[in-house]
Amino acid sequence: MSDDTLVVWDESLLDYDMGEHPLDPVRVELTVALARELGVLDRPGVRLIRPEPADDATLTRVHLPDYLAAVRTAPRDPLFAGYGLGTSDNPVFDGMHESSALIAGATVAAAEAVWRGEARRAVNVAGGLHHAMPDRAAGFCVYNDPAVAIARLLDLGAERVAYVDVDVHHGDGVQEVFYHDPRVLTVSLHETPLALFPGTGFPDETGGPGAQGSAVNVPLPPGTDDAGWQRAFHAIVPSVLRAFRPQILLTQCGADGHRLDPLADLHLSVDGQRATYLTLRALADELCDGRWVATGGGGYALVEVVPRAWTHLLAVATGDPLDPATLTPPDWRALAAHRLPGRDVPLRMTDDVDPSHQPWQPTGEPNSVDRAVAATRKAVFPLLGLDPYDPRD
Repeated sequence: MSDDTLVVWDESLLDYDMGEHPLDPVRVELTVALARELGVLDRPGVRLIRPEPADDATLTRVHLPDYLAAVRTAPRDPLFAGYGLGTSDNPVFDGMHESSALIAGATVAAAEAVWRGEARRAVNVAGGLHHAMPDRAAGFCVYNDPAVAIARLLDLGAERVAYVDVDVHHGDGVQEVFYHDPRVLTVSLHETPLALFPGTGFPDETGGPGAQGSAVNVPLPPGTDDAGWQRAFHAIVPSVLRAFRPQILLTQCGADGHRLDPLADLHLSVDGQRATYLTLRALADELCDGRWVATGGGGYALVEVVPRAWTHLLAVATGDPLDPATLTPPDWRALAAHRLPGRDVPLRMTDDVDPSHQPWQPTGEPNSVDRAVAATRKAVFPLLGLDPYDPRD
C-alpha cells in the first residue's frame, strides 16, 4: 500500500453552485486556497488528481434512473417540479447534473484509490452531500456522493465499510441507502432531530431486519459544546467501530456544528473539530491499516469557520496536524476579504478552546449529553455484543 494521501481537486468542483444560497462554493475555494498558502498541499506524498464525473452506471447504484433524468431535464424546463428539485433548499441551476456527477466522481475516485492501495488516505472537501435520497434531492444535496462511493466499494469486494458522519445534521441519506445492508455501518452524531432538519436520527434507528446494529445515531441537545461533544463521540464511536471491524473508514466532516454556524445550534470550536479529525485518523490507523476517505459536508460560516476546519482536516490527512496557533497568511486574508466583503476574517487557525473532555460514566447525575449517550448505548450496544453500562465498551 502506498503511504500517499490523495486530494481530489479541480476548480470545476466549484460549479456546484445554487446561486444565492447558504451552500456557497466560496467556502471550498477558500479552503483550498488556505491549505495551499499554508503548504499543506505541497507536502511530500500528497498527490492532487482531477476528478471525472461519475457515469450513470455508478450513480444508479444509489439513485433511480428517472431521478437522474429529472436532474438533467430540470434546468431546461422552467415549469419543472418534483423530485425535491426547484425548492428553496434545492434550487435548480445550470449544469446541475454535470456538477453533481463530478462531485460524486471525486469521492468515488478517492474511495477507489484507497481501496486499491494507491493511497492510504484521500480527501474530497467538495463532497459530503449526505442528504440526497435515491429518488429525490434533499438538504442542498442532489447526488449522494458518500453513498455512491460506498456502493462502489461494495462492488469492488469490500465486506465491512464504516461511515462516520460528524455534520450537525443527521446523515439520513447514507443511512437510508444502507439501512438493510449489514456490510455498512453508519454512525452519525448530530443535533437532535427534535430541533433540526432532517427530523431523523433517533437512537432507536439501529438498522433494518438482518442488519440490526448497523446504524448508530447520537442526537445531541442544542448548545452542546466541545467537552460534551467529545464526551459523546468517545463514548460511542470507538466502541462501535471496534465491534464492527471495518476494512475502510469513510467520514463526512461537515463543519456546521461550530458555534458560529448560522443554521444550527451546537457550540463547537475549530479546535474541537481538529481534535475529532485526529481521532478519526487514529481509528482508521488502528482498525483499517490507515484506509481513510474524508469528505467535507455542511458548513455555512463561509469565512469564519469552514476554511480553517477543513484545512485542519487536510493537514491531519496529509501528515502532521497544524499548530492551532498558526497565523492565517496575509494573502489568504486578502482573498477572503475580497470574496466576502464585510465578514470577519480569522487571524489564526484556533478559537483558543481546549477541547478536552471527561470520559462518560454510567453513574452519577446525568446531564442532557449523558442522557443522549445512554440512550444510544442502550439502543445499539447490545446488538453489537457490547455492554451499554460498561464504560470500557
